Amino acid sequence: MTVPEPRRVLLLAHTGRDDAREVARAFCKALTDHGIIVRLLDAEANDLAIVASSFEPEIEVVHEDSAAALDCELAVVIGGDGTILRAAEITHGQSTPLLGVNLGHVGFLAEAEYDDVDSTIQAIIQRNYTAEERLTIDVSVYRDKELVASTFALNEASVEKAARERMLEVVVEIDGRPLSRWGCDGVVCATPTGSTAYNFSAGGPVVWPGVEALLMVPISAHALFARPMVVAPTSVLAVEVLARTEGAGVLWCDGRRTVDLPPGARIEVRRGASPVHLVRLHQAPFTDRLVAKFGLSVEGWRGASERRRRNGGAEG
Repeated sequence: MTVPEPRRVLLLAHTGRDDAREVARAFCKALTDHGIIVRLLDAEANDLAIVASSFEPEIEVVHEDSAAALDCELAVVIGGDGTILRAAEITHGQSTPLLGVNLGHVGFLAEAEYDDVDSTIQAIIQRNYTAEERLTIDVSVYRDKELVASTFALNEASVEKAARERMLEVVVEIDGRPLSRWGCDGVVCATPTGSTAYNFSAGGPVVWPGVEALLMVPISAHALFARPMVVAPTSVLAVEVLARTEGAGVLWCDGRRTVDLPPGARIEVRRGASPVHLVRLHQAPFTDRLVAKFGLSVEGWRGASERRRRNGGAEG
């Protein structure tokens, strides 16, 4: 008889927070009590004061590298959106679904809240969850036509001025054709998932995550045409830092990885080859998530079902 492969879950936590450490230990105990192997990064195991051999099955302690999520059915991420973006970086290319438990502020990427810990643990044990695919972007940086850096982003890639007192001079391109030149504080190239992050703060549109598209939003641009743009997912966006620009710029990807941009640098953004998979425990529409996360007022809403009831089942 074939012995089934053991279940394995990668656990990532913002161990600088007391509540995150408490929740992480609770997950370790509950999951191992049900025969699920928990994998921890060595630095986080130390922060949690975890003795691997005191659990049955024994906790696996690994280094933070590209193989950390190998053979894991999902990664449980305890913290805020920043911790989930770090998890996306660690698991990039592995297709490991990420289940976020929000201990931060808005927590748009997270599926569960602090009060949902017990039910979240049960959902994992019972495999009562689904995963949805989220579009990413691949980002390439060129200097003198030479590729000098390649990375990815789940939320956004932003080209920003490096010095507060100087404006960034850029020309933007879409699908191989120049679109406009801007003197600006920067340019955000975002995914639908990132539309509620930096893109939102910069005045860009909120795009439902089921929409496949790329977004480009100028930041404080001094130009007649400087509006947020939504383009096809097959488009290639490019930002060139003009050679005559005084001072340098900097590329930020998901607020985590940076590349210095001297005058003349070129940044290309295209749909990512490796999407990120986010775990969903509930089937609530994205509209409900917006209302809950932003605390939006919906007072006075009656809805179609209420209108039908008041009209005796008839439309109109």
